[in-house]
Amino acid sequence: MDWRHDAACRDEDPELFFPIGNFGPALIQIEEAKAVCNRCPVSSACLRWALESGQDGGVWGGTSEDERRVLKKRRGSAYRTMVRS
Repeated sequence: MDWRHDAACRDEDPELFFPIGNFGPALIQIEEAKAVCNRCPVSSACLRWALESGQDGGVWGGTSEDERRVLKKRRGSAYRTMVRS
C-alpha cells in the first residue's frame, strides 16, 4: 500500500506545503505545514521518499527545504536517525 493514502496532508491544500520564500509569511506557512506533518502517521516514510527522490521544494516529512539540504549533506547518522523516528 502506498504511504500517501494514510498521509495527514492528503485532505489539505497542497499549496500549504509549498511556501514562496524562507522569510516573513513563508515561515509561518512552513510551521503550519510542519504541524500537519507532526500529527501524520507516515511522516517518516514521507521524509524518506522526499530524500530518496530528490524533492528539493516544499515541506516533506516535517522538514523544510533547508533542513533536507542539510540532511542530504550529512547522509550519515543524522539522516538515519531522522528517518527512523
